Amino acid sequence: MQKEPPGRGLGRVLKNSVILELTPDEEKAIDIKTVKVGRRPMRNQLRAMGKVLAPQTKKAIVSYAFPARISDIHANIGDWVEPGQKLVTLQSEEVGKARAEFFKAQADFELARRNLEREKNLFDRGVGAQKNLLTTEAEFKVAEAGMNVAEKKLHVLGFTEEMVQEMEKAHQINPTISLYAPIGGKVIASSAVRGAMVDQNTEILVIMDPTVLWIEAEIYERDIAKIKISQDVEISVPAYPGEAFPGKISYIGDVMKEDSRTITVRTEIRNREYKLKPGMFSDMVVFLNHPDEVLAVPEAAVLDDRDRKIVFISVAEGYRLQPVRVGIKEGGHWEVLEGLEEGDEVVTAGNYQLKSKLYEEILRASGVH
Repeated sequence: MQKEPPGRGLGRVLKNSVILELTPDEEKAIDIKTVKVGRRPMRNQLRAMGKVLAPQTKKAIVSYAFPARISDIHANIGDWVEPGQKLVTLQSEEVGKARAEFFKAQADFELARRNLEREKNLFDRGVGAQKNLLTTEAEFKVAEAGMNVAEKKLHVLGFTEEMVQEMEKAHQINPTISLYAPIGGKVIASSAVRGAMVDQNTEILVIMDPTVLWIEAEIYERDIAKIKISQDVEISVPAYPGEAFPGKISYIGDVMKEDSRTITVRTEIRNREYKLKPGMFSDMVVFLNHPDEVLAVPEAAVLDDRDRKIVFISVAEGYRLQPVRVGIKEGGHWEVLEGLEEGDEVVTAGNYQLKSKLYEEILRASGVH
């Protein structure tokens, strides 16, 4: 059987040059697209590994400082809550005692007030003894102090001024108290079970506002001088390849970590569509300066080839493989440091097929089947 010449039906590798020549039909089938190499503004960058965190100011733990039993649950994991929204209702022996003590103190105060008014009237009319007036004044002060102590105890147990006022109107002695959302956000954890006992160590619910998150990264000592507050940053996460989340440097740490010789920097990110989740690993790109004009090619034009970067340039004979050295990447473009000149026409679509065909031709030319 006669051996077919290298490249027939697939293109051919021209001598003394890594160039692939295609027939018109082959070029049409591959659907090659090219762009001319030009200059575009790009900024120097510093890259660092980071982690997505929930800001402490955007997170709240709902707990109760006294032993109690959960009697009702008004919010569950995944629910969005507003500040002041009722979350759980508890039954507590301490609450029942405090309510009873408050009502007793109220009654004692009212009685002491009336006695004081009566003794004042009698004394003013000249029929009451000063000794009795002084005694009732002292009793009134004691009752007033007792009522203040009882009300303060209610506040310690979690009652607000509004709750105390409602309790005075209802005048019901029951052992229940409701806990309300201290911030707006989403319930991300719950240990609430009806009938379960809780105490000061129980995190009944955890609420987080995920609209703004922190991304913290570690910057090496040699790069600290390059970092400034308000520098632009872009965050990317493996879950959403190709998507960038913009932000600005909002915090630079004051303490060097001796073991890693790094310092912590932070950015706040608006968590659009709630895609970012606390605990995610991320890449942080810090833009160090204003954009400068540099030679650049689209990211799609650059291919990995073992331990180097390559592109294909459109030339008269076909498509030439060209090794390149690249610098920073921004806005879907690579900075070109070596290998290309302004005006070169590089392949941006169909280059993977060109690379495959080229190495196939090289193998066939070498007699490897």
